[in-house]
Amino acid sequence: MSNKKNILVTGANGQLGMEFRTLADQYPAYNFLFVTKEELPINDAIAAAKYFSENKIDYCVNCAAYTAVDKAETEKEIAFGINGTAVGKLASLCKKSGARFIHFSTDYVFNGQATVPYTATDETDPVNAYGASKLLGETEAIKNDPDAIIIRTSWVYSRFGKNFVKTMLKLMSEKEQLSVVSDQVGSPTYANDLAKAVMQIIEKDSDHAGGIYSYSNTGVISWYEFAQAIKEISGSDCIVNPVAGSAYPTPAKRPQYSVLDTSILRETFNIVIPFWRDSLEKCIALLK
Repeated sequence: MSNKKNILVTGANGQLGMEFRTLADQYPAYNFLFVTKEELPINDAIAAAKYFSENKIDYCVNCAAYTAVDKAETEKEIAFGINGTAVGKLASLCKKSGARFIHFSTDYVFNGQATVPYTATDETDPVNAYGASKLLGETEAIKNDPDAIIIRTSWVYSRFGKNFVKTMLKLMSEKEQLSVVSDQVGSPTYANDLAKAVMQIIEKDSDHAGGIYSYSNTGVISWYEFAQAIKEISGSDCIVNPVAGSAYPTPAKRPQYSVLDTSILRETFNIVIPFWRDSLEKCIALLK
Protein backbone atom coordinates (compact mmCIF):
# COMPACT_ATOMS: atom_id res chain seq x y z
CA MET A 1 0.00 0.00 0.00
CA SER A 2 1.50 3.33 -1.07
CA ASN A 3 1.82 5.98 1.60
CA LYS A 4 2.31 8.71 -0.99
CA LYS A 5 0.05 11.72 -0.57
CA ASN A 6 -2.35 12.41 -3.42
CA ILE A 7 -2.40 15.83 -5.11
CA LEU A 8 -5.48 16.45 -7.24
CA VAL A 9 -4.85 19.06 -9.95
CA THR A 10 -8.03 20.30 -11.62
CA GLY A 11 -8.01 22.16 -14.94
CA ALA A 12 -4.94 20.11 -15.80
CA ASN A 13 -4.76 21.20 -19.46
CA GLY A 14 -4.60 24.92 -18.70
CA GLN A 15 -1.41 26.99 -18.43
CA LEU A 16 -0.84 26.32 -14.75
CA GLY A 17 -2.12 22.73 -14.83
CA MET A 18 0.31 21.91 -17.63
CA GLU A 19 3.20 23.36 -15.63
CA PHE A 20 2.30 21.03 -12.73
CA ARG A 21 2.41 18.15 -15.22
CA THR A 22 5.99 19.11 -16.20
CA LEU A 23 7.03 19.18 -12.52
CA ALA A 24 5.37 15.96 -11.34
CA ASP A 25 8.40 13.72 -11.93
CA GLN A 26 10.51 15.98 -9.69
CA TYR A 27 8.25 15.19 -6.71
CA PRO A 28 8.27 11.37 -6.36
CA ALA A 29 6.95 11.60 -2.79
CA TYR A 30 3.54 12.58 -4.19
CA ASN A 31 1.02 10.93 -6.44
CA PHE A 32 -0.53 13.41 -8.87
CA LEU A 33 -4.11 13.06 -10.09
CA PHE A 34 -4.50 15.30 -13.15
CA VAL A 35 -8.05 15.95 -14.31
CA THR A 36 -9.10 18.16 -17.23
CA LYS A 37 -12.26 20.24 -17.30
CA GLU A 38 -13.81 17.52 -19.47
CA GLU A 39 -12.87 14.74 -17.03
CA LEU A 40 -13.97 16.71 -13.97
CA PRO A 41 -15.94 19.90 -14.61
CA ILE A 42 -15.69 21.60 -11.22
CA ASN A 43 -19.10 23.25 -11.71
CA ASP A 44 -20.68 19.77 -11.74
CA ALA A 45 -21.16 19.35 -7.98
CA ILE A 46 -22.32 15.72 -8.29
CA ALA A 47 -19.30 14.70 -10.39
CA ALA A 48 -16.94 16.47 -7.98
CA ALA A 49 -18.50 14.81 -4.91
CA LYS A 50 -18.29 11.41 -6.63
CA TYR A 51 -14.60 11.96 -7.46
CA PHE A 52 -13.78 12.86 -3.85
CA SER A 53 -15.69 9.83 -2.54
CA GLU A 54 -13.81 7.49 -4.88
CA ASN A 55 -10.31 8.93 -4.36
CA LYS A 56 -8.30 9.81 -1.26
CA ILE A 57 -7.33 13.45 -1.80
CA ASP A 58 -4.68 15.06 0.43
CA TYR A 59 -4.30 18.27 -1.58
CA CYS A 60 -6.63 19.80 -4.14
CA VAL A 61 -4.86 22.34 -6.34
CA ASN A 62 -7.61 24.09 -8.26
CA CYS A 63 -6.24 25.31 -11.60
CA ALA A 64 -9.70 25.20 -13.20
CA ALA A 65 -11.11 28.64 -13.99
CA TYR A 66 -13.12 30.71 -16.42
CA THR A 67 -10.44 33.08 -17.75
CA ALA A 68 -12.04 34.89 -20.73
CA VAL A 69 -12.00 38.35 -19.13
CA ASP A 70 -13.93 40.18 -21.87
CA LYS A 71 -16.42 37.38 -22.52
CA ALA A 72 -17.21 37.28 -18.81
CA GLU A 73 -19.05 40.60 -19.25
CA THR A 74 -21.73 38.80 -21.29
CA GLU A 75 -21.30 35.29 -19.80
CA LYS A 76 -21.59 36.30 -16.15
CA GLU A 77 -23.61 33.25 -15.14
CA ILE A 78 -20.95 30.86 -16.49
CA ALA A 79 -18.06 32.89 -15.05
CA PHE A 80 -19.64 33.15 -11.59
CA GLY A 81 -20.60 29.48 -11.69
CA ILE A 82 -17.05 28.25 -12.39
CA ASN A 83 -15.01 30.94 -10.59
CA GLY A 84 -17.40 31.43 -7.69
CA THR A 85 -20.00 28.84 -6.72
CA ALA A 86 -17.99 25.80 -7.85
CA VAL A 87 -14.96 26.94 -5.84
CA GLY A 88 -17.08 27.03 -2.69
CA LYS A 89 -18.32 23.49 -3.38
CA LEU A 90 -14.74 22.24 -3.91
CA ALA A 91 -13.64 23.91 -0.67
CA SER A 92 -16.50 22.20 1.16
CA LEU A 93 -15.48 18.80 -0.25
CA CYS A 94 -11.89 19.43 0.88
CA LYS A 95 -13.03 20.40 4.38
CA LYS A 96 -15.16 17.26 4.70
CA SER A 97 -12.46 14.92 3.41
CA GLY A 98 -9.54 16.51 5.25
CA ALA A 99 -7.79 17.68 2.07
CA ARG A 100 -5.87 20.96 1.90
CA PHE A 101 -7.51 23.25 -0.68
CA ILE A 102 -5.20 25.49 -2.73
CA HIS A 103 -6.95 27.92 -5.06
CA PHE A 104 -5.80 30.73 -7.38
CA SER A 105 -7.27 34.20 -7.57
CA THR A 106 -6.31 37.40 -9.34
CA ASP A 107 -5.13 41.00 -9.09
CA TYR A 108 -8.48 41.82 -10.74
CA VAL A 109 -10.21 41.66 -7.33
CA PHE A 110 -8.83 45.20 -6.88
CA ASN A 111 -9.82 48.40 -8.68
CA GLY A 112 -6.27 49.26 -9.78
CA GLN A 113 -6.27 52.75 -8.28
CA ALA A 114 -3.52 52.06 -5.73
CA THR A 115 0.03 53.44 -5.89
CA VAL A 116 1.69 50.83 -3.65
CA PRO A 117 1.50 47.02 -3.93
CA TYR A 118 -1.78 45.45 -2.81
CA THR A 119 -1.71 43.38 0.39
CA ALA A 120 -4.09 40.54 1.29
CA THR A 121 -5.97 42.82 3.69
CA ASP A 122 -6.53 45.72 1.27
CA GLU A 123 -10.12 46.45 0.33
CA THR A 124 -11.32 44.58 -2.75
CA ASP A 125 -13.27 46.38 -5.45
CA PRO A 126 -13.31 44.56 -8.82
CA VAL A 127 -13.91 46.70 -11.91
CA ASN A 128 -15.12 43.87 -14.16
CA ALA A 129 -17.23 40.70 -14.04
CA TYR A 130 -14.21 38.39 -14.16
CA GLY A 131 -12.70 40.05 -11.07
CA ALA A 132 -16.06 39.91 -9.29
CA SER A 133 -16.42 36.19 -10.11
CA LYS A 134 -12.94 35.47 -8.74
CA LEU A 135 -13.70 37.48 -5.59
CA LEU A 136 -16.82 35.36 -5.05
CA GLY A 137 -14.58 32.28 -5.32
CA GLU A 138 -12.31 33.63 -2.57
CA THR A 139 -15.28 34.39 -0.31
CA GLU A 140 -16.91 30.99 -0.90
CA ALA A 141 -13.63 29.12 -0.39
CA ILE A 142 -12.90 30.75 2.97
CA LYS A 143 -16.52 30.42 4.10
CA ASN A 144 -16.59 26.69 3.35
CA ASP A 145 -13.00 25.90 4.34
CA PRO A 146 -11.22 28.44 6.59
CA ASP A 147 -7.98 26.46 6.13
CA ALA A 148 -7.99 27.03 2.36
CA ILE A 149 -4.92 28.64 0.81
CA ILE A 150 -5.79 31.28 -1.78
CA ILE A 151 -3.02 32.67 -3.99
CA ARG A 152 -3.71 35.86 -5.90
CA THR A 153 -1.57 36.20 -9.00
CA SER A 154 -1.23 38.49 -12.02
CA TRP A 155 -0.30 38.54 -15.71
CA VAL A 156 0.19 34.76 -15.92
CA TYR A 157 2.05 33.31 -18.91
CA SER A 158 3.56 29.97 -19.87
CA ARG A 159 4.77 28.03 -22.88
CA PHE A 160 1.32 26.37 -22.74
CA GLY A 161 -2.10 27.78 -23.58
CA LYS A 162 -3.00 31.30 -24.68
CA ASN A 163 -1.19 34.21 -23.05
CA PHE A 164 0.44 37.58 -23.70
CA VAL A 165 3.93 36.22 -24.34
CA LYS A 166 2.82 33.71 -26.99
CA THR A 167 0.50 36.28 -28.61
CA MET A 168 3.32 38.84 -28.80
CA LEU A 169 5.76 36.33 -30.29
CA LYS A 170 3.19 35.40 -32.96
CA LEU A 171 2.34 39.02 -33.82
CA MET A 172 6.02 40.01 -33.90
CA SER A 173 6.68 37.29 -36.45
CA GLU A 174 3.84 38.58 -38.65
CA LYS A 175 3.92 42.37 -38.32
CA GLU A 176 6.45 45.16 -38.74
CA GLN A 177 4.94 47.31 -35.98
CA LEU A 178 2.82 46.78 -32.87
CA SER A 179 1.16 49.14 -30.39
CA VAL A 180 1.03 48.01 -26.77
CA VAL A 181 -0.61 49.66 -23.76
CA SER A 182 1.91 51.59 -21.66
CA ASP A 183 -0.26 53.02 -18.85
CA GLN A 184 -1.22 49.76 -17.13
CA VAL A 185 1.46 48.41 -14.80
CA GLY A 186 1.89 45.16 -12.92
CA SER A 187 4.14 42.15 -12.44
CA PRO A 188 4.20 39.15 -14.81
CA THR A 189 3.93 35.65 -13.37
CA TYR A 190 5.65 32.71 -15.05
CA ALA A 191 3.28 29.80 -14.38
CA ASN A 192 6.20 27.39 -13.93
CA ASP A 193 7.54 29.54 -11.06
CA LEU A 194 4.08 29.65 -9.48
CA ALA A 195 3.69 25.87 -9.73
CA LYS A 196 7.09 25.37 -8.07
CA ALA A 197 6.10 27.77 -5.28
CA VAL A 198 2.91 25.77 -4.68
CA MET A 199 4.94 22.58 -4.42
CA GLN A 200 7.16 24.28 -1.83
CA ILE A 201 4.03 25.28 0.08
CA ILE A 202 2.78 21.68 -0.01
CA GLU A 203 6.15 20.36 1.17
CA LYS A 204 6.15 22.83 4.09
CA ASP A 205 2.45 22.48 4.82
CA SER A 206 1.33 23.28 8.33
CA ASP A 207 -2.04 23.57 10.05
CA HIS A 208 -1.64 27.34 10.28
CA ALA A 209 -1.02 28.22 6.64
CA GLY A 210 -4.58 28.96 5.52
CA GLY A 211 -5.46 32.41 4.20
CA ILE A 212 -4.91 34.75 1.27
CA TYR A 213 -1.43 35.14 -0.22
CA SER A 214 -0.04 36.79 -3.35
CA TYR A 215 2.46 35.54 -5.91
CA SER A 216 3.99 37.23 -8.95
CA ASN A 217 7.52 37.52 -10.22
CA THR A 218 9.53 40.42 -8.78
CA GLY A 219 9.72 43.75 -10.58
CA VAL A 220 7.10 46.19 -11.88
CA ILE A 221 6.57 46.94 -15.58
CA SER A 222 3.95 48.10 -18.07
CA TRP A 223 2.50 45.89 -20.79
CA TYR A 224 4.59 47.93 -23.25
CA GLU A 225 7.80 47.20 -21.30
CA PHE A 226 6.80 43.52 -21.16
CA ALA A 227 6.37 43.48 -24.96
CA GLN A 228 9.66 45.33 -25.45
CA ALA A 229 11.46 42.66 -23.37
CA ILE A 230 9.80 39.86 -25.39
CA LYS A 231 11.04 41.57 -28.55
CA GLU A 232 14.62 41.90 -27.24
CA ILE A 233 14.87 38.36 -25.85
CA SER A 234 13.39 36.76 -28.97
CA GLY A 235 15.55 38.86 -31.32
CA SER A 236 12.57 40.26 -33.21
CA ASP A 237 12.88 43.28 -35.53
CA CYS A 238 9.28 44.32 -34.91
CA ILE A 239 8.86 47.93 -33.74
CA VAL A 240 6.85 48.18 -30.51
CA ASN A 241 5.06 51.49 -29.91
CA PRO A 242 3.63 52.63 -26.56
CA VAL A 243 -0.05 53.60 -26.56
CA ALA A 244 -2.60 54.68 -23.93
CA GLY A 245 -5.10 52.06 -22.80
CA SER A 246 -7.90 54.43 -23.88
CA ALA A 247 -6.82 53.79 -27.49
CA TYR A 248 -7.82 50.13 -27.10
CA PRO A 249 -11.21 50.02 -25.37
CA THR A 250 -12.21 46.50 -24.29
CA PRO A 251 -15.58 45.13 -23.08
CA ALA A 252 -14.06 44.58 -19.61
CA LYS A 253 -12.37 47.47 -17.85
CA ARG A 254 -8.74 46.75 -16.84
CA PRO A 255 -7.11 47.91 -13.60
CA GLN A 256 -4.35 50.51 -14.16
CA TYR A 257 -2.19 49.22 -11.30
CA SER A 258 -1.94 45.47 -10.61
CA VAL A 259 1.10 45.10 -8.37
CA LEU A 260 0.72 42.55 -5.55
CA ASP A 261 2.67 42.49 -2.27
CA THR A 262 4.18 38.98 -2.09
CA SER A 263 5.98 39.43 1.25
CA ILE A 264 3.60 37.29 3.36
CA LEU A 265 3.94 34.30 1.04
CA ARG A 266 7.73 34.70 0.83
CA GLU A 267 8.13 34.95 4.61
CA THR A 268 5.59 32.29 5.60
CA PHE A 269 6.96 29.59 3.29
CA ASN A 270 10.54 30.85 2.86
CA ILE A 271 10.15 31.13 -0.91
CA VAL A 272 12.54 33.03 -3.16
CA ILE A 273 10.68 34.55 -6.12
CA PRO A 274 12.63 35.01 -9.40
CA PHE A 275 12.94 38.35 -11.21
CA TRP A 276 10.41 38.69 -14.04
CA ARG A 277 12.94 39.04 -16.87
CA ASP A 278 14.95 35.98 -15.82
CA SER A 279 11.79 33.88 -15.95
CA LEU A 280 10.71 35.38 -19.26
CA GLU A 281 14.08 34.37 -20.77
CA LYS A 282 13.53 30.77 -19.58
CA CYS A 283 10.04 30.60 -21.06
CA ILE A 284 11.07 32.07 -24.44
CA ALA A 285 14.02 29.65 -24.62
CA LEU A 286 11.57 26.74 -24.18
CA LEU A 287 9.20 28.18 -26.79
CA LYS A 288 12.06 28.47 -29.28
